[in-house]
Amino acid sequence: MLGGRPTKSTSITFGTFVRSDEAIKRQDEPERGPRWKLQYNERGQMTSFVTHWTGYAALAVFIAAYLLVIVEESTHLRKSKPVLVAAGGIWIVTALAYGTQNQSHAAAEILRHTLLEYAELMLFLLSAMTFINTMSERNLFEALRTRLISLGLSLRSIFWLTGILAFFISPIADNLTTALVMGAVVTAIGAGNGRFIVLGCINVVVAANAGGVFSPFGDITTLMVWQKGVIKFWEFMTLFIPSLINWLVPAIAMAMTIGRDKPTATLESVEVKHGGYIIVLLFLITIAGTVAMHHFLEMPPFLGMMTGLGILKSYGHWIRRKELDEWTDIPMFDDEQTGQRQALWKPAVKPFNIFISMKRVEWDTLMFFYGIMLCVGGLGALGYLAVLSSLLYQDLGPTAANILVGILSAVIDNIPIMFAVLSMNPDMNLGQWLLVTLTAGVGGSLLSIGSAAGVALMGQARGVYTFFAHLKWTWAIALGYAASIGVHWMMNGHLFTP
Repeated sequence: MLGGRPTKSTSITFGTFVRSDEAIKRQDEPERGPRWKLQYNERGQMTSFVTHWTGYAALAVFIAAYLLVIVEESTHLRKSKPVLVAAGGIWIVTALAYGTQNQSHAAAEILRHTLLEYAELMLFLLSAMTFINTMSERNLFEALRTRLISLGLSLRSIFWLTGILAFFISPIADNLTTALVMGAVVTAIGAGNGRFIVLGCINVVVAANAGGVFSPFGDITTLMVWQKGVIKFWEFMTLFIPSLINWLVPAIAMAMTIGRDKPTATLESVEVKHGGYIIVLLFLITIAGTVAMHHFLEMPPFLGMMTGLGILKSYGHWIRRKELDEWTDIPMFDDEQTGQRQALWKPAVKPFNIFISMKRVEWDTLMFFYGIMLCVGGLGALGYLAVLSSLLYQDLGPTAANILVGILSAVIDNIPIMFAVLSMNPDMNLGQWLLVTLTAGVGGSLLSIGSAAGVALMGQARGVYTFFAHLKWTWAIALGYAASIGVHWMMNGHLFTP
């Protein structure tokens, strides 16, 4: 009861646990079950704080913080700030809860385990984002954009081309960067044609999200699943056809409403800077090396990515030396105040500096992941994930639960949802794990606010591509969502056997 002693439950059991002098440890690590292994008292009963005042307080803090995340566009309060505060508050409450059972050390151990998971994810993303930022600084994405604009294709051809490129680039880059590049093409070519911009942006969002599903590098959720070890790298490829169907169904419906008008081609040209193509090659080698190290040496993926980052930084040193040798200072003003003005004004073009690319990493996003993972970890330590796992995966069943996860990801960010599922670690076969990976990845396309790609394009095509403009085509996207699930079930039915 509220304010009373924590309830003790033996009705929810996940996996096999054995008692030791220091802690209760898992008997067989590969077995499915929650990783909150220290939620047991002296008699081997799981201690749940869900109905304790600490449980209610932690849940209230999380809900309040996430409401502030949802209204970020209105308040302009960066999403990382409320969840960082909430993470600290939830773990203070969690420590108090465990202190009532004389197990404060157990809360600290769970916190360290959660932090380790975040550290691996953060280092991986730090390397990947630096590579992407460096390629952007070398004008690779801008050159691709101007090349597409100069082709002189019809609107319908541009619609299909941007969708195809978004689908196949997002598995290597990330769906946010891909959407921004392809969205820039759509808005530039469709200037003055609001209907085409709306359809093109929806197409890019759906394609980028769908393309990110069949690769661990395409989305944060697939990366989390791969790092957790529940799906191997090559097993993601079984989702290629379902994710392709997820994009094609709404794309075909929308393409039928686009005319074959040809906008005027522009002759704008952008040159890729020195070393740009070699950086792309280094990125591909880094990805291949990361996969090989994880598969053959069983090393965590962040090690391969950070090694690649070291190689990139070393190569960046030679780029910088070359550009410094060719650099010539040009005075901006030819008078006695030149020195003073140059101290205030920075030149538009400067020699390459890899640390500028690192500085431009999405630190708000990385801090948001920290806050969310610690918040979810704290709620799990209090027993909420065990209750949620029982409700979803035992009462509803894994198939219904995994489909619901995708629908929820259209309203709630798919990062906390997927981390919660991975933390629950329900007893599921490979087919079900692939299903939840598919639905969590593409479910965000149902609404414009359901994915980072959609939110970014709403800002890029502000006033044209809006929430309600996207909502008009949600029915087609939902058909693609249902079709992709059905195709996965038919093609990979053998993976659903225990």
